[in-house]
Amino acid sequence: MSQHDGRPAGSKRRVSKKGPTKGSGGKNRRALAGKGPTPKAENRPYHAAYKRKQYREVREKAAQAQAAAKARKAVIKVSEGHELVIGRNSVAEAVAAGIKITRMFIAGGAAKDDRMGQAFRVATAAGAPILQVDREDLDYATDGAVHQGVAIEVPEYEYFTLSDLFAKAADSDKPGLIVALDHVTDPHNLGAVLRSGGAFGASGVLIPTRNSASVNATVWKVSAGALGRIPVAREANLVHALKECKKHGYFIVGLDAGGSETTRNLTVADEPIVLVTGAEGSGLSRLVRETCDVIASIPIHAAVESLNAAVATGIAIYDIAQARSQAK
Repeated sequence: MSQHDGRPAGSKRRVSKKGPTKGSGGKNRRALAGKGPTPKAENRPYHAAYKRKQYREVREKAAQAQAAAKARKAVIKVSEGHELVIGRNSVAEAVAAGIKITRMFIAGGAAKDDRMGQAFRVATAAGAPILQVDREDLDYATDGAVHQGVAIEVPEYEYFTLSDLFAKAADSDKPGLIVALDHVTDPHNLGAVLRSGGAFGASGVLIPTRNSASVNATVWKVSAGALGRIPVAREANLVHALKECKKHGYFIVGLDAGGSETTRNLTVADEPIVLVTGAEGSGLSRLVRETCDVIASIPIHAAVESLNAAVATGIAIYDIAQARSQAK
């Protein structure tokens, strides 16, 4: 006999586990909630517009940094026809050499340095303003060079002539020793050569007008003030200048690794000499080399292929000075 719901006798009623067939009863309310408006393309990390926005922001920050740097540079704006001499030793030597001071800049505790006393007195006597500035201002004005919190603005370096170098050598009790630089373009090398020349009795330094480092704040700094004592002459044509030196009794000694003599045993050490140094790597130019009377080398260890131009020049000047002192 069948049950009243139409199922066979003895069968069990199936109970659905799916729950209500209509509506969720609130169970999926969160799933149906809205997620808000879609973010802009430039705010979605996976979108190309986002990368373009980041790149644009980086450029804007760089532009702002450059603008700030220019604003700081404007605090110490060097007048046309002038340059900065930086560092305590360089400033002291420049003042001692009688260089005219236009302005003096002091940062931090530099004013307490005893070496600056004379510089203050000279600047004050000349009516030059002494300005207190931030170290950051000097950093920007000197392109990050080591300024030790002091700088003076002076007229651009007034180069000497070759005749001036001859005259200075004639006033000495030693044979003239002029250092000529052939295509040495790094101001650090020029400054270092001046420092060595000042230490070992060079009469002066000769540089060409073109393709050569010129006197600037870096040269003043690296020379440790020797620029105030060693004259720098600049001539348009180095080969012509060397030939003029020959006419005045100078022997032209080129410094090169393939020399027939060494700087320690230079046969013309007691004679007036023009010591010519070429650029590191390329060495002496062809015409300059052909103008030389002697090519000399520095004995070095086989493991070292070459020396820095300034280092080699310093060694050669020392060797010549030693040979001259031993000959007495």
